[in-house]
Amino acid sequence: MYLRQITPMSFKTNPFLCLLAAFLVLLAPRAARSSQDELRIALLPIIDSFPYYVAQSENLFDQAGIHARGLAVSSAVNRDQLMQSGEIDGMLNELMTTANFNRHASRVKIVAVVRSADETHPLFRILAAPGSTLRHPADLAGVPIGISRNTIIEYVTDRLLEHAGMATSAVRKQSVPSIPERYQLLLQGRLEAATLPDPLAQSAMAAGAVLLIDDRAIAGRSLSVLSFNNTALQEKKETIQRFLGAWNQAVKRINTEPESYLPLLLEKIRIPPNVRANYRIPPFAYRQIPNPNQWQDVMAWMVDRQLLDQPLDFSSSVEPALLGAPEAPSVPKTLSVQ
Repeated sequence: MYLRQITPMSFKTNPFLCLLAAFLVLLAPRAARSSQDELRIALLPIIDSFPYYVAQSENLFDQAGIHARGLAVSSAVNRDQLMQSGEIDGMLNELMTTANFNRHASRVKIVAVVRSADETHPLFRILAAPGSTLRHPADLAGVPIGISRNTIIEYVTDRLLEHAGMATSAVRKQSVPSIPERYQLLLQGRLEAATLPDPLAQSAMAAGAVLLIDDRAIAGRSLSVLSFNNTALQEKKETIQRFLGAWNQAVKRINTEPESYLPLLLEKIRIPPNVRANYRIPPFAYRQIPNPNQWQDVMAWMVDRQLLDQPLDFSSSVEPALLGAPEAPSVPKTLSVQ
């Protein structure tokens, strides 16, 4: 008895060998195709992404023994499509996005807060156009406000106007999903008012837009977060912990000496030219997750807007146990961060 040598031609002439080869490929360990030490994170070109670039530039991911790949996305739609198709493990997003993914079953979970409005640093502002006579939120009664529907922009707008005592029936909204377009329409006076995120809101104010109210009035309601899909949370739990450890080291360094990181920020993040010279880096959240009250308020808003049939449970969408990073390996792997 002898074993016949298998050559490339054998696969062409023997269908059984072709099927066997395909079967063995399917059985190949997942780790062989996607390293357990690698994380793919979708990042929007906004300031909330900045801790990633600090961790990257200061080799904090390498020191944690992981390969973190930041994938630049141009829009939230692009980001969500990548998560939907399984092309990424995690993303920079907000509570509404996580809830939308989990409307039928838990698919992604929030692992950390990135930024939140506090008493000194707003995330969003409602502005009137340059030259406007509007001065107070109450002046917005019947005035179209440029927003992006069913997003944190609309949520913050609603909560700010409620805080200012405006009746829902008095609020008019005009959908302008593109933030740059909304910014331009406001400055051109083609929108009488709009809700914009910083630093574009700061740029609009420098160009003459009038501040009516910002989310310092409802501190704690607006926040951005990091979320990971449940597959990554199960298969790469320790890697995500190490990622968060490196991220929080970067946050600590930024919050301690923000001025020293301004050159890197201006290189990596889109800051409008008219505010670049005087821009100040805001603080980032350090080792925080959303609290149940923040989540429940978003749930109430989404149910009221008929974006959800019923509120989602906090535990189905928030993972509180990953912020304590384990020690890095004693001999870190040599990894490149892209």
